[in-house]
Amino acid sequence: MSRTEPDRRPHTRGGPDLPETPDDAQDGPDLPKPPGVEEPPAGQKSPGAKESTGGEESPGAEENARGPAGDRAAPDGRRRPRRAFRWVRRGVLGLVLAVLVPLLAAETALRINYTGDPADGTYTRNRDALWLGHAWVDGRKDDADLAALARRLRGTGVRDLYVHSGPMEHDGTLPEAKYPRARWLIDGVHREMPGVRVQAFLGDVLATEGPDGMRLERAATRAAVVGSARQVLDAGYDGVHLDLEPLHSGDRNYLGLLDDLRDVTRAHDAQLSVAAHQIDPLPGFHSVWGTFTGHPKWWSQEFFGQVARRVDQIAVMSYDTMQPLESTYGGYVAQQTALALEATPPTTHLLMGLPFFHENRFGHWNHAETVPAAVRGVRLGLSRTDADRTRFGVALYIDFAATEADWAAYTGGWVRPAG
Repeated sequence: MSRTEPDRRPHTRGGPDLPETPDDAQDGPDLPKPPGVEEPPAGQKSPGAKESTGGEESPGAEENARGPAGDRAAPDGRRRPRRAFRWVRRGVLGLVLAVLVPLLAAETALRINYTGDPADGTYTRNRDALWLGHAWVDGRKDDADLAALARRLRGTGVRDLYVHSGPMEHDGTLPEAKYPRARWLIDGVHREMPGVRVQAFLGDVLATEGPDGMRLERAATRAAVVGSARQVLDAGYDGVHLDLEPLHSGDRNYLGLLDDLRDVTRAHDAQLSVAAHQIDPLPGFHSVWGTFTGHPKWWSQEFFGQVARRVDQIAVMSYDTMQPLESTYGGYVAQQTALALEATPPTTHLLMGLPFFHENRFGHWNHAETVPAAVRGVRLGLSRTDADRTRFGVALYIDFAATEADWAAYTGGWVRPAG
């Protein structure tokens, strides 16, 4: 999900970045979204088998046909290693079954998880959020765009705007030239949309799976990130929304950074929010996946809770899930919602991400990851786990890629549910 730069979407990441559009292009660095041989049927001799003149196999005929090692004789007298082939074939079949059976069982479980009816009252608490592209602070948007945004959000539950204002440099610093029109946007939102907060969406790629990127193990880098947060709060933002990826589960340096950032945001009476990875669908799954792919992707539920206790808001990037069907995607979102509710203290505002973007690639299938499926999944997970949770909402990723159908699914299914 996440995307540290919502105007672009590198294929190696799972967060809120999409490919650049003509409307939202941005200069500068960018981040963060076989034929087999069949054995003869029983009772049928192979083409190379010999018969006795009396119509019965003579003693030793089988041995002569197959040879002492069980190989089958070919017409030219050579031996074919059939027994070895059979063992290889059985091994491959066993491996395929070992992968497919658990996968089919998991997908079936997700499909079942998508069944049932959401509880009454499981819709917006007027605590939703919207990720906005960089065009809102670099000079490409004007007063007419702001007025259109205000009309779009009127009557919805959106109360926080995560406005891309970076990315940060790999050393943690943030050039002020990245957000020259921030003051215009902040003042305009406060005037046109009373009660809506504008948070600076900051991020960078981490050097956790490659040689380049931000290194949180360096104290100087963490201190610079804290300085960048202080910088945007002094510029008038109502909060800091942090998205660093790929962030591996258990990263103690990240937890320490959040502690330091919380001190700064509290001193400014501002919000601290983060974009969060998905939670292990099975205990320890991130470790298994990371061993085979080098990209753990998920967080443990324990680590998710450690992060949630250090921030005011945590937004789960509940898209880019590799799910092939709308029903299994919705069931997956229901599961993620339940896991996140269990780990998030009631004092922290939890948001579940909705996919307001459209693309087809490994990890994200447009026909499966739809807003209606995500909304239904969120409501089901909320119904089954903590239907009365007040500090809860959905986060819409992202404004410049959203369609009218996305907005209609959000308002019709979450803001004003039918029936």
